[in-house]
Formats: sequence, structure tokens, C-alpha cells
Amino acid sequence: MQIKDYYSLKEIAEILGISRIAVFKKVKKGEIQAMRIGRSYAVPKKAIAYITGIKLSSEDIKQLDNAVKMTIADYGEVLKKLGKE
Repeated sequence: MQIKDYYSLKEIAEILGISRIAVFKKVKKGEIQAMRIGRSYAVPKKAIAYITGIKLSSEDIKQLDNAVKMTIADYGEVLKKLGKE
């Protein structure tokens, strides 16, 4: 697959290893950033890193930070004991 500025939903499906319909549903839910061009959708190259998880959005980073803080607050002592084993 050659590098280009935009990818079709079929190409994104191949990259992710899921069906084209599953990609379409993710686009409709807003999970995948895509532009509508006529009857088709195009996914910008920069969105590929977010889709594959290589690059996290600032909202994802905040959610992860909050989850880590809550886990440490709730299970900090247990985690320390497990770390000593």
C-alpha cells in the first residue's frame, strides 16, 4: 500500500483487519475521523496514527491519567506488595 494523503474506508478496514462495514460504523459514531466526498468517505493520513493507537489524543491521555490515579488511590498498597514479590 502506497503512502498518500487520504485513505478509503476499504483501505482503513485492511489496515485495521476489520470489515468495511465496521469501519463505516466507527465513522458514523465519530470514532474515526473522515470526510465525506460525494457518496464516499476519505480518512486523512494524520488520522491513521490515532486510529491505530500509535498516537493518543489529548482526551485519551487525560482519561488514562485519571484511570491510573484512581487505580493507585484504590489499590496502591496492593500494588506495592505485588511489586515486592
